[in-house]
Amino acid sequence: MLNEGTSIPVELLEEAVVENRSGQHDQSTTKITARQIRTVLVSSTGFFMDAYDIFVINLAVPMLCYVYYMNQNNTVPSDIQGIAKGITNVGNLIGQLVFGFLGDSKGRKSIYGIELLIIIVVTIGSAMAGSAATGVGTLGFLGFWRFLLGIGIGGDYPMSATVSSEWSSAGRRGQMLAITFSMQGWGQFFGALFAIILVAIFKGPIEANQINIDYVWRILLALGILPAVCTLYSRFHLPESPRYAERVLKDQELTEISKAYALGVNPKSSANLVLNEPVIQPTKRSDSRHHFRDFRTYFSKWRNLKVLIGTCSTWFLLDIAFYGLTLNQSIVISAIGFAPDTSTTSPWETLWKQALGNLIISLFGSIPGYYVTVFTVERLGRKTIQIIGFAMETILFIIVAAAFYPLKDRSTGAFIFMFVLIQFFFQFGANATTFIIPAEVFPTRFRATAHGMSAACGKSGAILAAFGFNVLVNLGGKNAFLPQTLGIFAAIQFVGLLATIFLLPESKGRDLDSFEDNEAEWRPENRTDNDTITEQEVQF
Repeated sequence: MLNEGTSIPVELLEEAVVENRSGQHDQSTTKITARQIRTVLVSSTGFFMDAYDIFVINLAVPMLCYVYYMNQNNTVPSDIQGIAKGITNVGNLIGQLVFGFLGDSKGRKSIYGIELLIIIVVTIGSAMAGSAATGVGTLGFLGFWRFLLGIGIGGDYPMSATVSSEWSSAGRRGQMLAITFSMQGWGQFFGALFAIILVAIFKGPIEANQINIDYVWRILLALGILPAVCTLYSRFHLPESPRYAERVLKDQELTEISKAYALGVNPKSSANLVLNEPVIQPTKRSDSRHHFRDFRTYFSKWRNLKVLIGTCSTWFLLDIAFYGLTLNQSIVISAIGFAPDTSTTSPWETLWKQALGNLIISLFGSIPGYYVTVFTVERLGRKTIQIIGFAMETILFIIVAAAFYPLKDRSTGAFIFMFVLIQFFFQFGANATTFIIPAEVFPTRFRATAHGMSAACGKSGAILAAFGFNVLVNLGGKNAFLPQTLGIFAAIQFVGLLATIFLLPESKGRDLDSFEDNEAEWRPENRTDNDTITEQEVQF
């Protein structure tokens, strides 16, 4: 780390910071500064908490059965269960759209951190959810809090993706985004691990009276605030990204301050690092921007709209299967016989086995898949990995759907292995790349909005899965339609494969400048006689 007043050779600036003459913003093809690492850690820690809070409900709902539905055979009705699991995704959708829009219209620095503050307050509310004397019960208030939680989590998607993308080096950008998103796997893992620990600690009280499970699910939800508290300060003190400051705000001074932050030097000393040629200060035009109008105008062109349709549709199709399976993993684990039937075994044994099954799938499926993506995304490319993921998911879902009963009757271990593979190719596949690609393939002025829209489409699929899965699988009896549901997932993943092939560009090895817009092309009021208007065709 360099101290205040330290003199840095121009060559280092040329490697680590954007040159004013060329307009290049990515700090080099492969080098990563300490500040970039810190920024990615701030973003990824937030994603750990996001995943923990989203997926822990998969473990909490079976606990709620034993506390609030003892008189209904310890089973939450499928419609209420769908709402409990899906309401967070409704909030996600709203948060992704709102924070994505605000991230572009108001700036990254102005917004980043607010979503985390929402999550901290609402997580505490979720853990303390009670009931009214008459009327709304605990699950009703829990649903309210988790809806608000979803807004905060949803806001983190476009903001963390955009921040990670714009502070990363060109040759490591995909890897940095993959690292940020990989924390989702650790969030799922620690949710299952904490559930196992809490169930073990409360074994005596649970066996004495199952009502004591009420403590377990509340503590499990409350633990989600720990990573959020640790990163809140850093988010609020992160400067504006240099790319947004120069491309959108047209503020050269703020751009240099942001560049200095990336290098770890004092802004005053960084002024001496700028090339000696005179720099023309662009006129600040942030007050004349009309973000919604500009967004609509830019995406009225088919070559731009085509990419947005690609990112939105593939994320939507992925999340139907991903959330349909992941939010209901405990149901699937019980259906295949790994976890005992709630009607024939003790509450403690059922919860223990369900948590253990989730832990195994996360540890051996999800987490390895994320890190295979981290280490191959710059070699194979984003589009290639997404094609691999959708293709393998199609094949695996066909296998488990067709061989559901033979596998269930003859080898529970083989069935678990198949679900581990499914989770592996979710992560080494479309679940990671649908997050990465929208953070790269849109211009800076629309990046957060387009990412938020893509993520919101994904959450539409997740909502559909959350509300529909429990109803669909129980057609004809408890879990009777589960094999057919898995077959439907196979067909959906195949459509995602086609959308990836025909709609999305490859961003591997490309500087973010190659995706920037020519403002004069679509904003006639900014066109001058000296402007050279060129068609920036997307390369496929």
